[in-house]
Order: sequence, then structure tokens, then C-alpha cells
Amino acid sequence: MVNARLVYCLEEKGALSPFQSGFRHHRGTLDNILLLLVREAFVRNQYLVSIFFDMKKAYDRTWRYGILKDLYHLGFRGNLPVFIQNFLKTRVFQVRVGSTLSRDFYQREGVPQGSVLSVVLFILKINDIVRQLPPTVKGTLFVDDFQISCASANMSTVERQLQIAIRKITDWTNHNGFVISNQKTICLHFCRKRGLHPTQKSL
Repeated sequence: MVNARLVYCLEEKGALSPFQSGFRHHRGTLDNILLLLVREAFVRNQYLVSIFFDMKKAYDRTWRYGILKDLYHLGFRGNLPVFIQNFLKTRVFQVRVGSTLSRDFYQREGVPQGSVLSVVLFILKINDIVRQLPPTVKGTLFVDDFQISCASANMSTVERQLQIAIRKITDWTNHNGFVISNQKTICLHFCRKRGLHPTQKSL
């Protein structure tokens, strides 16, 4: 009931990015596939570079205070924020090895995995990452799967715009408790040109 009410309010307020397709009514992975714009770049004989970001332990690192702050900025007051605060803060777990049970551990950050409410709270917290992008860079989200892309006839322009986007994304993640996994983040180059390509630099 709480989750349904929260989702309804967020959708009514237009609070969620239109580029977030995860766990939303009438939305799915197909929305993001259609927005990759690879075919359009091919038609225009452009280079298109996409970067697929992976967040380290995204749910476990979600900034709890940041969730409450975002709710406040969206105008939520009264019992709902108090309920969510209690839902997030009273988390204790133990580890069992055979018949031995560990002491209590307290989960200081993150959202509880396995709860439908946690998904919505996570989506709310990561929501603003798409708004950091410059106008020439497109972005899509499916919960924590984040992709950006840029197309141009000039590869140097693509590199420059993506570098700007990466700096903005890195600044945002540093201020919001998320960590990008460099090992699992990949960059793909799409084009129809054959033979030698312009020298590509590391982004």
C-alpha cells in the first residue's frame, strides 16, 4: 500500500525521469532499446559511442539521507517520510556459518534488498543522474543500468562531449554515495565506416 501510494505520487508530480524505464507501468527494456539511436547515426553516416555504466553494490551504497532529502524537496511531509525513515534505519543482520551465529551487524547505508519499496526508493535516488548530461549526450536508465550515448560526424566532438558527461556523472556520484565500477563499465563504438578509424582515446 505504501509503495503504491509513493509510486502514484511520484508519477503524478512528474518526479521520475522520462528516461527511467525500470519497474514503471507501461514501460520496459524495449523503451531503452528504441532510444539507442544506432540506426539514426548509421543513416546520417555518423559515429555513435555508447557507454554502459555499472554501479558497485548500487543498492547497498544508496545514500539513505539523500532519499529522505529528495522526498522533502518533492514536497512529501507527514507520515510517509517518517515511515520510510523507520523502514530504512532499523536494519540488523547476522551471519550463520554451520551452527555458529555471528553478532549483530547494523546496515548503515543502502536499501533493503528483496522489498518492492526498496526499488522505488533506489530509483528516486538515482533519478537525477540523467539530468547531469549535456544536451548533446543522451541517457537512459533501467533501475541501476545507466547508458549514455553521443553521435556526431566528428569523432573528436563525440569524445569531447562524452568526457564532459563523464566528469558531470562522476561529480554527481561522488556527492550522492554511488561508486562507478571501472572494470565493469564498457564503451562501444558504432559506425558503418570500414577500414581505419580515427585514433580513439581512453574516455
